[in-house]
Amino acid sequence: MTMLSPLSAPIHRAAWQQALANAVRDPAVLLERLSLPREWLPSAQRGAKLFPLLVPESYLARMTPEDAHDPLLRQVLPLDVEAESPPGYSVDAVGDDAAQIAPGLLKKYNGRALLITTGVCAVHCRYCFRRHYPYAESPRQLDDWQPALDALAADDSIHEVLLSGGDPLALTDARLFALIEQLETIPHLRRLRIHTRLPIVLPERITPSFIERLSESRLTPWMVIHANHARELTGDCADVVRLLVRSGITTLNQTVLLRGVNDSVTALVELCERLIDLGVMPYYLHQLDRVNGTAHFEVPEETGRTLMTELRKRLPGYAVPQYVREIPGEAHKTPLV
Repeated sequence: MTMLSPLSAPIHRAAWQQALANAVRDPAVLLERLSLPREWLPSAQRGAKLFPLLVPESYLARMTPEDAHDPLLRQVLPLDVEAESPPGYSVDAVGDDAAQIAPGLLKKYNGRALLITTGVCAVHCRYCFRRHYPYAESPRQLDDWQPALDALAADDSIHEVLLSGGDPLALTDARLFALIEQLETIPHLRRLRIHTRLPIVLPERITPSFIERLSESRLTPWMVIHANHARELTGDCADVVRLLVRSGITTLNQTVLLRGVNDSVTALVELCERLIDLGVMPYYLHQLDRVNGTAHFEVPEETGRTLMTELRKRLPGYAVPQYVREIPGEAHKTPLV
């Protein structure tokens, strides 16, 4: 297989890169911008030391000032309860370490493999299941991907590659396209799936050149975006999601069931209806992965089952996601209803 060669950095930042550089990283700024109580600051600062705050302006603009219960704020606001590690929680709740077959390459399920393309995201979701992932041990330079590419080429049972992270769309077009080009040279690969939160939190990333490259790929592209609340899917975010769908790229959505964010029938119905109005198929509703620092988001499974019963009563079948959890070592996501 041809070795990947390093690419020089662009001279000028793309608009989305500048937007990411301008993201809010200071808890004091976040609280001030949203006119929230100053007494929240010590807790937010302690939480940010455990896992840094990162919120792009586009996402911040969708939050309601002075609303302590804003569902978008809750997803990104650091809290000192993140230092708690109740029984049953761990740093690797989904078994990523055991699934690694080459640096940055995970294989958990038949016919599929996943590349940890980068540790960079455009937002730091406080419930992130990879908040403790050892990204420093994963490939960074393009040449570093060769062992993973060789492992994919050697296993003709793999027909689909998932790009994950971090967030694969945090890579520049040059690096992302170079990686896709190498994947396209592996004859038995047929599908390319990109799991990303950037269309939701940093819509500027979805550029015409990105869509054109995916659309012309030999590999059938699938986009899996990640929205947890209907209020995320407005404005510039809604525009780029429509653009993805109308370009012919099949687009699905994954949601995590989160206490204080979407753990009500109303919130989930509004989210699913908003998704299908945009042409996006609700895919999974995930039970929270029990990663250290996230326990305050957990919703009991029994509550999740009750919510699913109500969703089936109120939505067409194609708008009802599968309610699942990931159990390390299992051959598939485990349905909870």
